[in-house]
Amino acid sequence: MVAKSTYEDLRRQRVEENKKRMEDLHLPMLSQSIKQSSSPKPSPMKRTTPRIARKEIVEVRRSSRVANLPAPVYKEIVTYERFDFPRRIYNYKRRDLSDRVYASDAARGIATEKAEELESSLGDEFPTFVKPMLQSHVTGGFWLGLPRYFCTRNLPRRDETVTLVDEEGEEYPTVYLAGKNGLSGGWRGFSLAHELVDGDALVFQLIQRTVFKVYIIRVNGSEEEN
Repeated sequence: MVAKSTYEDLRRQRVEENKKRMEDLHLPMLSQSIKQSSSPKPSPMKRTTPRIARKEIVEVRRSSRVANLPAPVYKEIVTYERFDFPRRIYNYKRRDLSDRVYASDAARGIATEKAEELESSLGDEFPTFVKPMLQSHVTGGFWLGLPRYFCTRNLPRRDETVTLVDEEGEEYPTVYLAGKNGLSGGWRGFSLAHELVDGDALVFQLIQRTVFKVYIIRVNGSEEEN
């Protein structure tokens, strides 16, 4: 019990000593002043003046020379290039598509070989290629696709009129579609005028930039020889 009271007396004595030291250093007053200065003060509200938008009608200044003329109207005009070539009248009979005749593989091969021999005899002065005929080339759709490699190297990069010249010197204008690498309008007339059939082999020789000389090897003659 005596030890406990002695400890309490010492603790109280130290507390009093520390309190006295703090008062000598004015620490309590300093702490209170710091608390007061750190508290935020409300800022006064700023008063703003509202803006008023004003609209004014201003006369557009124009030259005296055109002041009395009506205002110009601008329109975008798009023009399309058309392929105009003389129309020809072909004397041919409409084919019966229900009675198509397909060439045999042997006859087709013989006609193609003859066309390749003819191509070799033409020399290297002008670009050439061989095109065996299929039903889609000579009936129905009448679309003739050309070899892509040949079109890339030798033909125009945009749609143009390509003329086909047969062995008699007759000219047949056709429409070449560069994006599809083939002949569209006009090819039907050439095919029907020369009575092309499935299995015929054609040799195309590009004698000018957009002019083909066309040689025809008949599959019917190949079948008779076979």
